[in-house]
Amino acid sequence: MMAKGPKRQGDATTAKPRVRLLLITGLSGAGRTLTLKALEDVGYEAIDNLPLSLISRLLYPLTRPGGGDHAIAIAMDFRQRNFSAEAFNQATEPLAMRGDIDLKLVFLDCDNEVLARRFTETRRRHPLAEDRPMKDGIIRERQLLAPMKDRADLLVDTSNLTVGELRALMAGQFRLSDDPGLAVSVLSFSYRQGLPREADLVFDVRFLANPHYVDELRPLTGRDPSVGAYIAADPACEPFLASLANMLETLLPLYKREGKSYLTVAIGCTGGRHRSVYTAEELTRSLAAAGHEVQVRHRDADKI
Repeated sequence: MMAKGPKRQGDATTAKPRVRLLLITGLSGAGRTLTLKALEDVGYEAIDNLPLSLISRLLYPLTRPGGGDHAIAIAMDFRQRNFSAEAFNQATEPLAMRGDIDLKLVFLDCDNEVLARRFTETRRRHPLAEDRPMKDGIIRERQLLAPMKDRADLLVDTSNLTVGELRALMAGQFRLSDDPGLAVSVLSFSYRQGLPREADLVFDVRFLANPHYVDELRPLTGRDPSVGAYIAADPACEPFLASLANMLETLLPLYKREGKSYLTVAIGCTGGRHRSVYTAEELTRSLAAAGHEVQVRHRDADKI
């Protein structure tokens, strides 16, 4: 997940926005329908494929005096009539300038290979690949949507997310309570498998003692006590964990102050099986003990 700066350029002294508007788009098969459902479950009015020309008409009565507060999530894709990045900008830029509307664009991305597998598993054809190979349709759609991806306030890569993780991410990022707090997701990963795109902060623990070179520890993961004991015996381990926890204790209130409601902290090692898993588990325990809302996920722990 990658968050970008807000695009609205309205007067900073304007009143609190009365309409929270999320526009959801992205690649076919990346989870747009699941995202819309997750937002509906946390209180958003969910609308699928509303034409661009009707967005301003939908919002007009909601922003009139006495209209109350509203949270609306609208999913859209290129299959709409006259849908393009240019048409999207023309329809949304006036809304982004208004002080009574908090507009954010969420773009759902996914690796080409994962998208192809999802379409194959569901026996669906890609909407741009009816008379051509599926890969060509995916590439074409990626090209069409590239300007919207660049403009997105939040970019979410769903390649390695389960349905539950995607739902939790959306609920954490866009919860509607007046004091939403800051939900933290700690993610372990393998550098060999690539950096996680959703990470806000990345820490490298390849300097710690590596259980991979101990025959009896190699098949295990960092969740095993014997692996944990081996890593913890490294003199560099305890000071690093303490420093990392202290740094996050300093940073988390600052992120919350800036309006961030969901933060992903990624911990990486070579194979994503031992050191990163152990560190992620220890960091999660430390943050939870300090009263933070935190969950842990191990992206590559089960990969050989």
